[in-house]
Amino acid sequence: MVHFLRLGIAGAAAGMLLTAVPAAHAVSAAEPTMPKRVAAQVTLRYDASRAAGWEQAISAGVASWNGNVGNVKLVKAAPGSRAEIQIVATTGWPQATLGPVRPGGRARVELGSQAVSQGYDKTRIVAHELGHNLGLPDTKPGPCSQLMSGSSAGTSCRNAVPDAAERSRVENAYAGGTVAHTRTGGRMLVDAP
Repeated sequence: MVHFLRLGIAGAAAGMLLTAVPAAHAVSAAEPTMPKRVAAQVTLRYDASRAAGWEQAISAGVASWNGNVGNVKLVKAAPGSRAEIQIVATTGWPQATLGPVRPGGRARVELGSQAVSQGYDKTRIVAHELGHNLGLPDTKPGPCSQLMSGSSAGTSCRNAVPDAAERSRVENAYAGGTVAHTRTGGRMLVDAP
């Protein structure tokens, strides 16, 4: 009986302590709270309404960039609204405007079916071309692990994820919610082997 009494007293004391702890650490309503700092992010809208047959690859390519960089976000433009990036399906080789694209700017991605007929992966093509819009040049020749190695990685390459160096360059180009100025931006890069 003494053993149960000790446990009962110890349990009651612990219960009072546990119920007292939250009250001791409660924040009063009058106390100001510090706002969380959110990093500035550049939002770029894309219009893929003229890229029939590429919808799934476009979604996956956009998701790859959005999941790997934080300073810039690609969002689908509302129908009838202006988009910085125009994505269209073509019969030639893929090509894109070299950025970095600015909000209110204009860039183009041409998703060429000729590359698909040669065996290149659609999602890798989309992610690669969007990489150009975000300011990345080709790194040919290069390994499959480099998204911007493009066609030089071969038709067996399915990697649609930017590597650490590519992510870093894009993050730097859009750091602080602004877009870096480049002298090479604005020209079209054709991604034929």
